[in-house]
Amino acid sequence: MYDMKALYEAASVEEAIALRLAHPEAQIIAGGSDVLVQMREGRRAGAELISIYSIDALRGVTLEEDGTLRVGSLTSFSHITRDPLIQKYCPTLGYAVDQVGSPQIRNIGTIGGNTCNGVTSADSASTLFAFEAIIELTGKNGVRRVPIHEFYIKAGTVDIRAGEGEIQTGILIPRESYERTFGHYIKYGMRNAMEIATLGCSVNVRLSEDRQTIERCRIAYGVAGPVPMRCPTAEALAAGQKPTEALFEAFSKAVLKDINPRDSWRASKAFRRHIAVEMARRCLAESVKRAGGETA
Repeated sequence: MYDMKALYEAASVEEAIALRLAHPEAQIIAGGSDVLVQMREGRRAGAELISIYSIDALRGVTLEEDGTLRVGSLTSFSHITRDPLIQKYCPTLGYAVDQVGSPQIRNIGTIGGNTCNGVTSADSASTLFAFEAIIELTGKNGVRRVPIHEFYIKAGTVDIRAGEGEIQTGILIPRESYERTFGHYIKYGMRNAMEIATLGCSVNVRLSEDRQTIERCRIAYGVAGPVPMRCPTAEALAAGQKPTEALFEAFSKAVLKDINPRDSWRASKAFRRHIAVEMARRCLAESVKRAGGETA
């Protein structure tokens, strides 16, 4: 049994916005793989819920006229992994969300729910940060687009303004962020499945036309701080450099200047910093390899 005050079901984005305005304290529920578990644990006892799961317009992956890759917020993890556009333009995201939970969870869980939870351990988060994703929010004042690094406000909190009735309607990856880029994601956990990340690391690179130089590099972590984060020091160090073992080593150590993991029962701060270095090195080396580069 679930202890809830009320459940409202929205059939359209407009109806969901109206329900949010009428019930600003209500919790949005999509697949329910997180919210329903929290309710069973008693953490949301007596909650009002607004279900948006029936809004099919928020499902699917499309390519906009300007080349922006658009992922509807209700698109399931399993759909993202198998989608031809994701496989062609951003397979790193498909691989990252395929690390979530179990097949059952990946079939019901949504990319919007994963990001709106605001947790730093979300498997999609570090890859979306590395690909400079943009969050689309729709409310009574129309559509608002927010860079993902501004969307995450603090641990467990994201910028969806109940007073404006906003819901997340899409996640956008600009063409500039994925074009000619190749990446890799590593999730570290104590088990290979049904595990929350102890640390997640995502890297992508764009090589020069002759594949001899790293033209651009992005790296982001989950669980390396209270919210997912990029590592600008390491990114700047790699830009314009030849992919050598020496560079990989320097790059991996440079991440320590930006990350700030915490001690928890899953792992100590010292251990997270230790594996962050190795994950950065492996992710960069693999990204360069996938981009067709060779290590000098």
